[in-house]
Amino acid sequence: MFDLRPVGYVLGLLVLTLGVTMAIPLGADVWADNGHWGAFAESAAVTVVTGLLLTLACANGVTQGLSIQQTFFLTTGVWLVLPLFGALPFIFGAVDARLVDAVFEAMSAMTTTGSTVLTDLDNLPVGLNLWRGLMQWFGGIGIIVVAMVFLPELRVGGMQIFRSESFDTMGKILPRAGEIASRISVIYLGLTIACGLAYLAVGMLPFDALMHALTTMSTGGFSNYNASFGAFQGPAEYVASVFMILASLPFVRYIQLVAGTAKPFFLDTQIRAYLGLILILTLIFTLYRLIADGDGFEHGFREGVFNVTSIISGTGYASVDYQLWGPAVPVMFFFIGLIGGCAGSTSCSIKVFRYQLLFAAISTQVKRIYAPHGIFEPRFEGRPVAEEVISSVMAFFVLFFVLLGIFAVLLGLTGLDVVTSVSGAASALANIGPGLGDVIGPSGNFAPLNDTAKWLLSAAMLIGRLELMAVLVLFTATFWRA
Repeated sequence: MFDLRPVGYVLGLLVLTLGVTMAIPLGADVWADNGHWGAFAESAAVTVVTGLLLTLACANGVTQGLSIQQTFFLTTGVWLVLPLFGALPFIFGAVDARLVDAVFEAMSAMTTTGSTVLTDLDNLPVGLNLWRGLMQWFGGIGIIVVAMVFLPELRVGGMQIFRSESFDTMGKILPRAGEIASRISVIYLGLTIACGLAYLAVGMLPFDALMHALTTMSTGGFSNYNASFGAFQGPAEYVASVFMILASLPFVRYIQLVAGTAKPFFLDTQIRAYLGLILILTLIFTLYRLIADGDGFEHGFREGVFNVTSIISGTGYASVDYQLWGPAVPVMFFFIGLIGGCAGSTSCSIKVFRYQLLFAAISTQVKRIYAPHGIFEPRFEGRPVAEEVISSVMAFFVLFFVLLGIFAVLLGLTGLDVVTSVSGAASALANIGPGLGDVIGPSGNFAPLNDTAKWLLSAAMLIGRLELMAVLVLFTATFWRA
């Protein structure tokens, strides 16, 4: 029989912790004396009590390990339950949000997507803006733990290739997750502090620096300004670019660096391919701006590197409306967003390693065609890749684009135009943030969308953040019969 108590116990602890952290924005509102702290007091009370009751009710079922069923259920449950409680301050608070808008905003935050339905960010209470940043920061560290501990065990989308690097966790998921999370937390916090200090050094106000440090390191992209990062032209764009890149590199390499082993970091083919892509794409856009628009080199390079890094990492900041650069540019950014960063980071989308494995598999098949008697096998970082991994990656690609089509069609059926439907589906499923077009483009907002579209996009964010199969497997009869 499927025992839900271990799952409920962990979920209860996480909900309880989320409620306790609401004291941070509550304190910020008390400090700002804006009268909004009561919304967080109510939200915290509901969240803490619910988390405590769930923890106590399931405490008698605590185990040291989780079954595969329980692990799948927990992984999805965390990203489904926490946004529901994270949405409470939007419902009780100054924006008086409807349920669909509150859940959309919270889901976008926890999945680090960065799409928003709030239209007056400049005048939002300081606590509510801080809560948006904190939820993205929590979501960022959470997805690193999931990518390093859970997804390799669940053999989702080829992630099992990193199983040895992500530590041996089979049969002892919970204790190892706690150990790995503690190491990541120190590194993640350190990089966030460094990012905040760097923002301060280039002239950001303290709250702006804090808010954007939280959402840069989580590659979430929420801002406390309607203009997003357009409010900070200049050196801040370089700072953001550096830390968005650092956040989208494999955190297991940082753990190894701290342990005194630097070699894996510099030899990681994912890292080299990712940095190479950013460099090439930045140079392409810089040259394009120089030739097509007569832009200056420094300005063109700065806008190029910032916006390329923001989209490829899935952060979703916008410093300018790049749709105005020319008709081909939005299409290029659409496909750049489908690349993603490195596995085991806060970044999202398909991820570089899957493209590397795809090209390795294609290369192997080509060699087998012209040399049918030869022995060829795909390799990754010099090691042979098992057929199971290649099959998982191929399945991921097929499923991703099938789901992209399904969500695009469903969004179209709600009355959205083609550009908004396709780019919105891609933005949510790949957790990028902005879409294309006048409505949800880099200078737009998701508020005008109808309620059905918002629910669909919220579901797509959840599915995309957890690498598709971790969610969809729950809807199969085989999973429940196992």
